[in-house]
Amino acid sequence: MKRTTAAALAALAALAGIHSCGPKAGSGRPQYYELRTYFTSSERQQNLVNEYWQNAGVPAYNRMGIAPIGVFTDLKDSAASRIVVLIPFDKPDGYAAVPARLAADSVYRKASAAFMAVPKSEPAFERIESTLLVAFDGMKRLALPPSAAEKKPWIFELRNYWSHSESKGINKVEMFNNGEIDLMADVGLCPVFFGRVLVGPQMPNMVYMVSGENMEEHGKHWKGFGESPVWKKLLNDPQYADNVSNIIAVFLKRTSASQI
Repeated sequence: MKRTTAAALAALAALAGIHSCGPKAGSGRPQYYELRTYFTSSERQQNLVNEYWQNAGVPAYNRMGIAPIGVFTDLKDSAASRIVVLIPFDKPDGYAAVPARLAADSVYRKASAAFMAVPKSEPAFERIESTLLVAFDGMKRLALPPSAAEKKPWIFELRNYWSHSESKGINKVEMFNNGEIDLMADVGLCPVFFGRVLVGPQMPNMVYMVSGENMEEHGKHWKGFGESPVWKKLLNDPQYADNVSNIIAVFLKRTSASQI
Protein backbone atom coordinates (compact mmCIF):
# COMPACT_ATOMS: atom_id res chain seq x y z
CA MET A 1 0.00 0.00 0.00
CA LYS A 2 1.26 3.48 -0.78
CA ARG A 3 2.31 5.49 2.23
CA THR A 4 -0.27 8.09 3.24
CA THR A 5 0.90 11.54 2.17
CA ALA A 6 0.71 14.74 4.19
CA ALA A 7 -1.92 16.05 1.76
CA ALA A 8 -4.03 12.95 2.22
CA LEU A 9 -3.79 13.24 5.98
CA ALA A 10 -4.81 16.88 5.75
CA ALA A 11 -7.98 15.65 4.05
CA LEU A 12 -8.44 13.12 6.83
CA ALA A 13 -8.01 15.92 9.33
CA ALA A 14 -10.84 17.76 7.65
CA LEU A 15 -12.99 14.64 8.05
CA ALA A 16 -12.01 14.45 11.70
CA GLY A 17 -12.90 18.11 12.06
CA ILE A 18 -10.01 18.82 14.44
CA HIS A 19 -6.29 18.55 14.02
CA SER A 20 -4.51 20.11 16.98
CA CYS A 21 -4.23 19.94 20.77
CA GLY A 22 -7.18 22.30 21.09
CA PRO A 23 -10.41 20.35 20.44
CA LYS A 24 -13.75 22.10 20.49
CA ALA A 25 -17.17 20.63 21.23
CA GLY A 26 -18.46 21.48 17.77
CA SER A 27 -22.01 21.31 16.53
CA GLY A 28 -24.11 18.51 15.13
CA ARG A 29 -24.33 14.90 16.20
CA PRO A 30 -21.59 13.12 18.13
CA GLN A 31 -19.60 10.41 16.39
CA TYR A 32 -19.71 6.74 17.28
CA TYR A 33 -16.52 4.71 17.70
CA GLU A 34 -15.67 1.07 17.46
CA LEU A 35 -12.66 0.30 19.63
CA ARG A 36 -11.39 -3.12 18.58
CA THR A 37 -8.61 -4.96 20.42
CA TYR A 38 -6.77 -7.92 18.92
CA PHE A 39 -5.08 -10.09 21.54
CA THR A 40 -1.93 -11.76 20.25
CA SER A 41 0.70 -14.18 21.52
CA SER A 42 3.56 -13.64 19.08
CA GLU A 43 5.29 -11.10 16.89
CA ARG A 44 4.04 -13.08 13.90
CA GLN A 45 0.42 -12.51 14.89
CA GLN A 46 1.04 -8.82 15.53
CA ASN A 47 2.56 -8.44 12.07
CA LEU A 48 -0.32 -10.32 10.44
CA VAL A 49 -2.96 -8.13 12.10
CA ASN A 50 -1.12 -4.91 11.31
CA GLU A 51 -0.53 -5.94 7.69
CA TYR A 52 -4.22 -6.82 7.36
CA TRP A 53 -5.23 -3.33 8.48
CA GLN A 54 -2.55 -1.61 6.44
CA ASN A 55 -3.21 -3.46 3.18
CA ALA A 56 -6.89 -4.40 3.42
CA GLY A 57 -8.83 -2.92 6.35
CA VAL A 58 -7.82 0.75 6.32
CA PRO A 59 -8.12 1.16 2.51
CA ALA A 60 -11.53 -0.55 2.51
CA TYR A 61 -12.90 1.61 5.33
CA ASN A 62 -11.52 4.71 3.60
CA ARG A 63 -13.36 3.72 0.41
CA MET A 64 -16.54 3.75 2.51
CA GLY A 65 -15.72 7.32 3.60
CA ILE A 66 -14.73 6.16 7.08
CA ALA A 67 -11.56 7.93 8.21
CA PRO A 68 -9.19 8.40 9.88
CA ILE A 69 -8.52 4.92 11.26
CA GLY A 70 -6.20 4.55 14.25
CA VAL A 71 -4.09 1.40 14.60
CA PHE A 72 -1.97 1.16 17.74
CA THR A 73 0.06 -1.35 19.72
CA ASP A 74 1.54 -1.41 23.22
CA LEU A 75 4.33 1.08 23.78
CA LYS A 76 6.61 -1.68 25.07
CA ASP A 77 7.02 -4.54 22.62
CA SER A 78 6.27 -8.06 23.80
CA ALA A 79 4.84 -11.31 22.44
CA ALA A 80 1.52 -10.38 24.05
CA SER A 81 1.33 -6.84 22.66
CA ARG A 82 -2.18 -5.94 21.56
CA ILE A 83 -3.29 -4.28 18.35
CA VAL A 84 -5.90 -1.61 19.12
CA VAL A 85 -8.00 -0.21 16.28
CA LEU A 86 -10.11 2.96 16.53
CA ILE A 87 -12.80 3.38 13.87
CA PRO A 88 -15.06 6.48 13.74
CA PHE A 89 -18.62 6.49 12.42
CA ASP A 90 -20.94 9.44 11.89
CA LYS A 91 -24.01 7.29 12.58
CA PRO A 92 -24.54 3.93 14.31
CA ASP A 93 -26.03 2.43 11.16
CA GLY A 94 -22.65 3.01 9.50
CA TYR A 95 -21.17 0.56 11.97
CA ALA A 96 -23.94 -1.96 11.33
CA ALA A 97 -23.46 -1.75 7.54
CA VAL A 98 -19.73 -2.56 7.53
CA PRO A 99 -19.82 -6.39 7.20
CA ALA A 100 -22.06 -6.32 4.12
CA ARG A 101 -20.05 -3.51 2.51
CA LEU A 102 -16.78 -5.36 3.07
CA ALA A 103 -18.27 -8.55 1.61
CA ALA A 104 -19.26 -6.61 -1.51
CA ASP A 105 -15.81 -5.02 -1.94
CA SER A 106 -13.82 -7.18 -4.38
CA VAL A 107 -10.60 -5.22 -3.76
CA TYR A 108 -10.92 -5.85 -0.04
CA ARG A 109 -11.71 -9.53 -0.52
CA LYS A 110 -8.56 -10.01 -2.57
CA ALA A 111 -6.36 -8.00 -0.17
CA SER A 112 -7.68 -9.82 2.91
CA ALA A 113 -7.82 -13.35 1.47
CA ALA A 114 -4.58 -14.67 3.00
CA PHE A 115 -5.38 -13.20 6.44
CA MET A 116 -8.87 -14.73 6.41
CA ALA A 117 -7.57 -18.14 5.25
CA VAL A 118 -5.02 -18.83 8.01
CA PRO A 119 -5.31 -22.39 9.35
CA LYS A 120 -6.69 -23.27 12.77
CA SER A 121 -3.24 -24.47 13.81
CA GLU A 122 -1.71 -21.03 13.09
CA PRO A 123 -4.32 -18.36 13.88
CA ALA A 124 -3.66 -14.72 13.05
CA PHE A 125 -4.69 -13.65 16.57
CA GLU A 126 -5.99 -15.17 19.80
CA ARG A 127 -9.28 -13.26 20.24
CA ILE A 128 -10.93 -9.93 19.37
CA GLU A 129 -12.69 -7.68 21.88
CA SER A 130 -14.93 -4.97 20.41
CA THR A 131 -16.55 -1.98 22.13
CA LEU A 132 -19.05 0.51 20.70
CA LEU A 133 -18.93 4.04 22.08
CA VAL A 134 -20.67 7.37 21.55
CA ALA A 135 -18.64 10.58 21.69
CA PHE A 136 -19.08 13.07 24.51
CA ASP A 137 -20.91 16.32 23.81
CA GLY A 138 -17.76 18.12 24.96
CA MET A 139 -15.79 16.65 22.04
CA LYS A 140 -18.10 15.27 19.39
CA ARG A 141 -15.43 14.27 16.84
CA LEU A 142 -12.03 12.66 17.18
CA ALA A 143 -8.92 14.80 16.82
CA LEU A 144 -5.75 14.08 14.91
CA PRO A 145 -2.66 14.88 17.00
CA PRO A 146 -0.19 17.35 15.49
CA SER A 147 2.21 14.48 14.72
CA ALA A 148 -0.24 12.65 12.42
CA ALA A 149 0.75 14.05 9.02
CA GLU A 150 4.45 13.25 9.39
CA LYS A 151 3.87 10.18 11.60
CA LYS A 152 6.46 11.48 14.03
CA PRO A 153 7.14 9.43 17.19
CA TRP A 154 4.18 9.98 19.50
CA ILE A 155 2.64 8.23 22.49
CA PHE A 156 -1.04 7.57 23.12
CA GLU A 157 -2.58 6.94 26.53
CA LEU A 158 -5.83 4.98 26.46
CA ARG A 159 -7.77 5.38 29.71
CA ASN A 160 -10.81 3.41 30.84
CA TYR A 161 -12.91 4.68 33.78
CA TRP A 162 -15.36 2.36 35.51
CA SER A 163 -18.23 3.62 37.66
CA HIS A 164 -20.19 1.70 40.28
CA SER A 165 -23.59 2.72 38.88
CA GLU A 166 -25.02 3.91 35.58
CA SER A 167 -25.97 7.29 37.05
CA LYS A 168 -22.43 7.85 38.32
CA GLY A 169 -21.06 6.86 34.92
CA ILE A 170 -23.19 9.57 33.29
CA ASN A 171 -22.13 11.97 36.03
CA LYS A 172 -18.44 11.41 35.18
CA VAL A 173 -19.16 12.13 31.52
CA GLU A 174 -20.81 15.40 32.58
CA MET A 175 -17.70 16.24 34.62
CA PHE A 176 -15.60 15.90 31.47
CA ASN A 177 -18.06 17.97 29.43
CA ASN A 178 -18.10 20.70 32.06
CA GLY A 179 -14.38 21.37 32.22
CA GLU A 180 -12.05 18.39 32.07
CA ILE A 181 -11.91 18.13 28.27
CA ASP A 182 -11.11 21.80 27.74
CA LEU A 183 -8.52 21.71 30.50
CA MET A 184 -6.79 18.68 28.97
CA ALA A 185 -6.51 20.57 25.69
CA ASP A 186 -5.29 23.72 27.43
CA VAL A 187 -2.44 21.93 29.24
CA GLY A 188 -1.28 20.13 26.08
CA LEU A 189 -2.58 16.61 26.68
CA CYS A 190 -3.78 16.50 23.05
CA PRO A 191 -7.06 14.56 23.41
CA VAL A 192 -7.89 12.20 20.55
CA PHE A 193 -11.40 11.06 21.54
CA PHE A 194 -13.79 10.60 24.45
CA GLY A 195 -16.51 7.95 24.37
CA ARG A 196 -19.16 6.49 26.64
CA VAL A 197 -19.43 2.71 26.24
CA LEU A 198 -22.77 1.62 24.78
CA VAL A 199 -21.87 -2.03 24.23
CA GLY A 200 -18.81 -3.72 25.69
CA PRO A 201 -17.23 -5.26 28.77
CA GLN A 202 -17.12 -3.89 32.32
CA MET A 203 -20.06 -1.50 31.95
CA PRO A 204 -20.81 1.16 33.04
CA ASN A 205 -17.60 2.71 31.78
CA MET A 206 -16.10 5.29 29.49
CA VAL A 207 -12.92 5.36 27.42
CA TYR A 208 -10.77 8.21 26.20
CA MET A 209 -7.38 8.79 24.62
CA VAL A 210 -4.87 11.56 25.21
CA SER A 211 -1.45 11.84 23.59
CA GLY A 212 1.94 13.48 23.72
CA GLU A 213 5.43 13.88 22.30
CA ASN A 214 7.05 11.43 24.73
CA MET A 215 6.59 10.08 28.24
CA GLU A 216 8.52 12.92 29.89
CA GLU A 217 6.57 15.71 28.20
CA HIS A 218 3.29 13.82 28.65
CA GLY A 219 4.00 13.59 32.38
CA LYS A 220 4.57 17.35 32.52
CA HIS A 221 1.22 17.95 30.86
CA TRP A 222 -0.51 15.69 33.40
CA LYS A 223 1.26 17.58 36.19
CA GLY A 224 -0.13 20.83 34.81
CA PHE A 225 -3.58 19.26 34.73
CA GLY A 226 -3.35 18.08 38.34
CA GLU A 227 -2.14 21.45 39.60
CA SER A 228 -4.77 23.48 37.75
CA PRO A 229 -7.33 25.41 39.82
CA VAL A 230 -9.95 24.29 37.27
CA TRP A 231 -9.27 20.62 38.08
CA LYS A 232 -9.15 21.24 41.84
CA LYS A 233 -12.52 22.97 41.68
CA LEU A 234 -14.05 20.08 39.73
CA LEU A 235 -12.46 17.49 42.01
CA ASN A 236 -13.88 19.13 45.13
CA ASP A 237 -17.33 19.79 43.69
CA PRO A 238 -19.73 17.55 45.68
CA GLN A 239 -21.95 16.92 42.66
CA TYR A 240 -19.09 14.90 41.12
CA ALA A 241 -18.20 12.86 44.21
CA ASP A 242 -17.51 9.11 43.95
CA ASN A 243 -18.17 8.80 40.20
CA VAL A 244 -15.15 6.61 39.38
CA SER A 245 -14.49 3.20 40.94
CA ASN A 246 -11.51 2.06 38.85
CA ILE A 247 -9.08 3.49 36.28
CA ILE A 248 -7.12 1.42 33.77
CA ALA A 249 -4.49 3.18 31.65
CA VAL A 250 -2.33 1.71 28.88
CA PHE A 251 0.31 3.41 26.76
CA LEU A 252 0.33 2.81 23.03
CA LYS A 253 2.23 3.79 19.89
CA ARG A 254 0.93 4.00 16.35
CA THR A 255 1.70 1.20 13.89
CA SER A 256 2.55 1.65 10.22
CA ALA A 257 -1.14 1.11 9.40
CA SER A 258 -2.39 4.04 11.48
CA GLN A 259 -3.84 7.28 10.12
CA ILE A 260 -4.02 8.89 13.60
